[in-house]
Amino acid sequence: MTIASTPGPSACNLFENVIGFFDRAAAHTRHDKGLLDQIRCCNVVHRIHFPLRMDDGQVRVLEAYRAQHSHHRLPVKGGLRFSPHLTQQTVMALAALMTFKCALVGVPFGGGKGGVRIDPRAHSPAELERLTRRYTSELFHKRMIAPSLDVPAPDYGTGEREMAWIVDTYRTLQPEDINHLACATGKPLALGGIPGRREATGLGVFFGVRECVSIESDMRGLGLEGGIEGKRVVIQGLGNVGGYAARAFAGAGAKLVGLAEIEGAIHAPGGLELEEVLAHRQRTGTLLGFAGATDLPDPSAALELDCDILVPAALQNQVRADNAARIAAPIIAEAANSPVTPEAEAVLQQRGVLIIPDLYLNAGGVTVSYFEWLKNLNHVSFGRMTRRYQRNIYRSLLEAVEHLHAAGGGDGGQRNALPAGDSPLPPAPPIADEKDLVLSALEETMSITSRQVHDRMKADHLPDLRTAAMVLAIDKIAQTYDYMGIFP
Repeated sequence: MTIASTPGPSACNLFENVIGFFDRAAAHTRHDKGLLDQIRCCNVVHRIHFPLRMDDGQVRVLEAYRAQHSHHRLPVKGGLRFSPHLTQQTVMALAALMTFKCALVGVPFGGGKGGVRIDPRAHSPAELERLTRRYTSELFHKRMIAPSLDVPAPDYGTGEREMAWIVDTYRTLQPEDINHLACATGKPLALGGIPGRREATGLGVFFGVRECVSIESDMRGLGLEGGIEGKRVVIQGLGNVGGYAARAFAGAGAKLVGLAEIEGAIHAPGGLELEEVLAHRQRTGTLLGFAGATDLPDPSAALELDCDILVPAALQNQVRADNAARIAAPIIAEAANSPVTPEAEAVLQQRGVLIIPDLYLNAGGVTVSYFEWLKNLNHVSFGRMTRRYQRNIYRSLLEAVEHLHAAGGGDGGQRNALPAGDSPLPPAPPIADEKDLVLSALEETMSITSRQVHDRMKADHLPDLRTAAMVLAIDKIAQTYDYMGIFP
């Protein structure tokens, strides 16, 4: 029997970083110290050890966690991460970020996070299934998974497949729960998932950045007027977040000048054709060697490329004190959780770099997860009960207009507004399907939140967007406690 190795001394205390951001923002509020102490603390952390039978017959003891940062709203919500670098401090930090993120974008969840300290690439699908089901069972018996208590979602190292295993295991353990599909989000469509969830975080990043660069007064100071089109973008990480963000930026006319993944990075000042790059990586297993691009064997070198917008979309602590001075981008869009350390942020702010914080920029995933959770609880897809009705209303309106024109009214007897013939009505326009509704709501959420954060920063003369976002989140959580009567 082997025991999973513990993380080395380089593991950083991400929780202290998050709480440092919280304390900095809390100083700009007038809330009672006791209330602030309650909001900042992590309510529950479970550390779990359980055995995994490997395919070769050996038994390995795995270490796993589930943190529930805040119960001011239930259920708590947060991803499930499979990573060899996972620590208790990491899940506490990410659960705290989820609390503030949900409050900021108006999603009625508390923050949670969990994971298993493994390298998923070192395990077979059968081993991953066994450990996911065992992890779910451990959470169930500790009352840390249920549609009304704690709802996991995909994160680094997990995806739709793992969520399907979680739902199936929960249903086996709780067969009388008719809402069992709502015990996890990010599921396959066939198992109660929702269209748009896979691309939600990446698209949310794009929507947030687009809103930010549309504020001409801010962009003028950076010399970046004119919106997204033509902006030079570097993206670190091409998973669900970075990959879909890259597609959205390219589709809006931005120029992808640098792309990075775990095996290395490539750079082309004239721009990279994203689909050709992805096809090359699919074919060769690496970004390196793409025709017309310069190879950067160290993927972190991409962070220092000359560009207008840098999008770290991988893991935390990528921009640190040791490389902050070499960051050339005037805008950093935090697509990952906490990719910029507090020490690096201080250096960058002195140089006037605009940091769009993760606290709302990567909230697209949990926003659409909320829609999926609602869909599962309601047992009906969005649009199913209105789609036919909307089409009929549209056609009735056209028929009324045609009747008016046929009677010689409306335009002085002129009937040129509608085509002649046996079928004068034009075809009905496409009626929004479920994915259209989901992505439209996501875009609206990101747009409104971005504007609220910017307006709060300006109105209260706050030093940066991160502080403004955290102040807004604290205010919303404090208001919830106030209405609950916990702090009279």
